[in-house]
Parts: sequence; structure tokens; C-alpha cells
Amino acid sequence: MHRSIVFTVALFAIAPLARAQTSSSDRIDRYVAKELGDQHIPGLAVGIYRDGKIVFAKGYGLANVELGVAVTPSTIFQSGSIGKQFTATAIMMLVEEGKLGLDDSLPKYFPDAPESWRAITIRELLSHTSGLADYTSDSVTKAGGPINLRADYTEAQLVKIIETLPSDFAPGEGWEYSNTNFVLLGAIIRHVTGQFYGDFLQARIFGPLGMVSTRVISEADIIPNRAAGYQLVNGQLKNQDWVSPSLNTTADGALYFNVLDLAKWDAALYGERLLKKSSLDQMWTIAKLKNGKPNSGHYGFAWFVDSVGTHRVIEHSGSWQGFEAYIARYVDDHLTVVTLMNLGGVDPKPIAHAIAGLYSPALAHEAAR
Repeated sequence: MHRSIVFTVALFAIAPLARAQTSSSDRIDRYVAKELGDQHIPGLAVGIYRDGKIVFAKGYGLANVELGVAVTPSTIFQSGSIGKQFTATAIMMLVEEGKLGLDDSLPKYFPDAPESWRAITIRELLSHTSGLADYTSDSVTKAGGPINLRADYTEAQLVKIIETLPSDFAPGEGWEYSNTNFVLLGAIIRHVTGQFYGDFLQARIFGPLGMVSTRVISEADIIPNRAAGYQLVNGQLKNQDWVSPSLNTTADGALYFNVLDLAKWDAALYGERLLKKSSLDQMWTIAKLKNGKPNSGHYGFAWFVDSVGTHRVIEHSGSWQGFEAYIARYVDDHLTVVTLMNLGGVDPKPIAHAIAGLYSPALAHEAAR
């Protein structure tokens, strides 16, 4: 075939794809612009990945309102509880290496723990079925309560306070999301490895994957492209509430990242670069209670396991200090959507799911059924 004819055929083949991509991009742009206006969100970054490769990465609005700095794909947001999946991955690495077991009971790592902890296992920490009360709840952090969010604690001091908190139910007999579980997992990583969990993550996950902008939070360090977090108070935009530096380094969700780095994370989850498939499958399976039934939260290890119509999705949100984040991995479609925003109190899940449907109409159709 003549070269010019081949070129013409190629153009006709590419054109529909280009039009489809442009159309979905335009739809996403219009949707995000409306959400920013309706919900008074200063800034938002969107990442869409197919098989771990970026197919859409864009920033909207402002990363810093006072300075008028725009959001870009490089803008760094706080992770909130999306950070839990990195902690869980670190734990599963140690399980694979034989350095701890999922059915180890907590006194193995916390010798002074109350007797009630003897029945709690690492598995139950990972799946929020331990029954341990949430150390960030209003009842714990209220004035005069055992935790002051503006006070600094060492990891050991924080564990000691957690040991005094009551349990909400017997281990393995219910499900309740509790940040306490992952604070303890971070302390277990230090006990087993001798490293702060953030250093372990840097050495074993962030560094090897080339996640150059991902790290534990530090408001003292100079960090390029860092967004400011905001909240709405009586309808007015205000800066985020301040918490102590030590409480911004715990293993329950205290990371910085951006949509560019999360593409590298997503790509690694398709293979066995970090963990064996059997370990990933455990993380993405709804954990069972002691009665053999799946937990009511549809929670695996640091991931919610659900579906949109017939499309399986594993996902998680993050909320902390004026930031909201979401990652939704439509595993059968090999499609992942990430949304990062700098306004607390906005539910990021419907935004992420709507963007997924705008990019892939099949997901929108299933969601509407």
C-alpha cells in the first residue's frame, strides 16, 4: 500500500479516538467547574489512569487562595486516610518476609497492653474489626479529653494513651472505622524493623516506585507545589485548623502526594512489584468477622470493596486538615480515578465516581441502573 494511503487510513483510525478523548475531557472540565462553584472548592486535581498509565491529569482552581497559585498535576495535597493503604502494604511486606503474622495478638508487640488486647490480632487492626475506639473522635479529643490535637506526643506516648481507651465491641464481632488501628500498625512496623514507618515506606515503596513527591507531612519543611488546606466556616473560606506536628506523622493517614505519583502507585498494584498477588487479593477481599460473615463496612485491608453495577471497584477516601481525597480503582476495567481537593467537609466519593462515568460512559450507565 502506498505510504500516503496508509497515512490517510491512520488518520481516519485515530480521529474518532481523539474526538472521544476530547469529548470526555470537555465533559470533565464542565463538571469540575460546576462542582468548584457549587461547593466553593478552592482547588481540585484529577488523575485518570488506564493500566497504570496516565490518560488524564489536570488541575482546576487554586492551590493557594491567598497567593493566587493555580492547581496543576504537580500540586501536592494531603492524603488523609488514603495513606492507610501504604501502611497496610508495609505490613503485608513484613508478613511475606515472615517477620510478623496476621494472626499475631497485640501483646506480642505491646507487652503492657490491657488484657482485652490479647484477643486482638493484626488482621483485625487492618480490617477495622478490632473494636478499639477511635483516638480522633470528638469524645476523645474534646477539651479535657485524653488526646489534645494541639499537643505533641511521641509514638510511645500516644500508644500508652490509646491503651487506656475503652473498646466499642469485642474483637472480631463487629466493624467500626477507627484510626487507632493504623496508629498501632505504624508502631508495629517500628517494633519489627526498628524504623519509623515513614522511613520504611520511603525505602520500600516511594523510592523504588519513583514517587518523588510522596512523603510524610511536615509543615516545617520547604515543599514545592504544596497546596494550602481550607474549610468553610459560616459560609466563609478559612484556613485549615492547626494540629501538632507529631499528630501529622501517624500511620493512619499523614502523607503528601499528587496525581502524578499516584499513577506510579496504581501501576505497581497491577503486578507483583510490591506484593505477591495472594497478598493483594487478601487486601482486596472483604474481611470476615468471627462468625464467618463479611464485615458490614465491606472493608478489606485499607480498601473498601464494592461495585458500580457489574463493575468491581476497590476504593478509599481521605479527609484531614482541610483536604479531601479519593481513589477508585475499577479493577475489571483497568481504570483508576483519583481526585484531590483542598476543602474539608466535601464528600469526594460522588465526585470521583461522576468523573469515572464521564470518562467511561459504561460506568455512568451502570451507576444509573
